[in-house]
Amino acid sequence: MEFHYFLSLLPKLQEQRLPAIEAHEKVVPAIRKSELYAGLPIQEARKAAVLMLCYPNQEATHFVLIQRNNYPGVHASQMAFPGGKVEPEDATFLATALREASEEVGVHPPEVQFIKAYTEVFIPPSNFLVYPFLAYTSNRPNFVLQEEEVAAILEVPLAQLLDDNNVIETTLSTSYAHEIQVPAFQLEGKIVWGATAMMLSELKESFKKLV
Repeated sequence: MEFHYFLSLLPKLQEQRLPAIEAHEKVVPAIRKSELYAGLPIQEARKAAVLMLCYPNQEATHFVLIQRNNYPGVHASQMAFPGGKVEPEDATFLATALREASEEVGVHPPEVQFIKAYTEVFIPPSNFLVYPFLAYTSNRPNFVLQEEEVAAILEVPLAQLLDDNNVIETTLSTSYAHEIQVPAFQLEGKIVWGATAMMLSELKESFKKLV
């Protein structure tokens, strides 16, 4: 998708009712559905925010993902949007997402244009409620990887996300289960599943309603 076309869709996108759970459920592992919708005390969950940042790269719209480092924890080595937990100095959840994107991949918050808040996602294994925010920059950021937390930066064409051929079923082992079947996105040679896939699914469905 060319970036000028992406920009032309934004007014309609901002007015659009989000698909929310309808989109999330398309990529939720069966083992996780009972936990997500079982009336767990989500209001007591820790809070985090992520930035779904779009930008032009050779005139095509891209978005950025990161691969987390291999560390002790349930989300080690997973693909994710830049983001993290809310800190006391953050005035809003969007401020959290911008700060974390600045720290993790070197995005300059003043250059970021906010588009829309997407539906929050609850992550049972880590007890986080994550708030995603869609935004863009008019130029490709000069990405700087934070080596302490980030193993790699992945630049993904938005058109690749919108291609149904990139939704797959795969087998993997997690912190809570061994050799399970999960729906996922295959993007730029990487498998993206779990909470990030849920956010991507909502992003995909919201744009597919417009194109």
